[in-house]
Amino acid sequence: MGVSDNTRGLILAMVSSAFIGSSFILKKKGLKRAADSGTRAGVGGYTYLLEPLWWAGMVLMIVGEVANFVAYVYAPAVLVTPLGALSIIISAILAHFMLKERLQKMGILGCVSCIVGSVVIVIHAPQEHTPNSVQEIWALATQPAFLIYVAATLSAVLALILYFEPRYGQRNILVYLGICSLMGSLTVVSIKAIGIAIKLTLEGISQVAYPQTWFFITVAAVCVITQLNYLNKALDTFNAAIVSPIYYVMFTTLTISASAIMFKDWSGQDASSIASEICGFITVLSGTIILHATREQEPATASGTITWYLSGDAMKGVEDEHFITLHNSDYFQQ
Repeated sequence: MGVSDNTRGLILAMVSSAFIGSSFILKKKGLKRAADSGTRAGVGGYTYLLEPLWWAGMVLMIVGEVANFVAYVYAPAVLVTPLGALSIIISAILAHFMLKERLQKMGILGCVSCIVGSVVIVIHAPQEHTPNSVQEIWALATQPAFLIYVAATLSAVLALILYFEPRYGQRNILVYLGICSLMGSLTVVSIKAIGIAIKLTLEGISQVAYPQTWFFITVAAVCVITQLNYLNKALDTFNAAIVSPIYYVMFTTLTISASAIMFKDWSGQDASSIASEICGFITVLSGTIILHATREQEPATASGTITWYLSGDAMKGVEDEHFITLHNSDYFQQ
């Protein structure tokens, strides 16, 4: 008996999560090494491009994303998306051993809450209709409702980049991850279109000549590049064990929303499914708040505070204007 398409998609999604979860850690180590010898990525530096570890992480991420891409070809998003939770568990375990990043007990509870809430949302999300051609996807993408979603998404991304990032990017993790997740919801739609085009082409129905195929390829490329850029900034600025679950939660939520709007498959939902989705969102929100609270309780070393003794006087902080501030917390040893 042959392997079903859903089984292929399931296996590919699990492999994808393993590679992506590992890539977070390698990229984080590469970013930390780069920060020791140059400008941090979080403040606009690109010295991490010279770090082999960062490139190793990038290769793993590319392999994982390719596996994820193929998984969407064989299985619906409602099956593939929730398996991204595996990458959170993998990255948290590796961060514990390789980066010495430890979550408090409440942080672990927040991580579990995020995963459970996201899985509940995905399980009870309406089943999507799988298009049979790129033209069908194009017709769905040009519906007024989805065009409004795209306009709102791009407006939010521009606001986050132009206004919120310069002011709050280094303090609020939702700025960087908001950009990644919003663009990610558009990426999934494009990836689905590209996957259908490839699958149909391999079956003998070429989709190469259609301009819609190349449009979706362009959109996917732009979105992926944007996601990687701001994901690097998030990893360089915040704890990797916190970046992973919050990114997963936001990406999953926005992906489900975009899919529901585009494919108009919310109709027919019964009361129990709607109630389950609301409970899932509340669980996700609670987990996110717990994760933020846990991060705020961690020792504040990011500012690089130094204290000095001068001639037996009381301790004076680096805040005094006569002292030099060391901004990079990587120069401190715990």
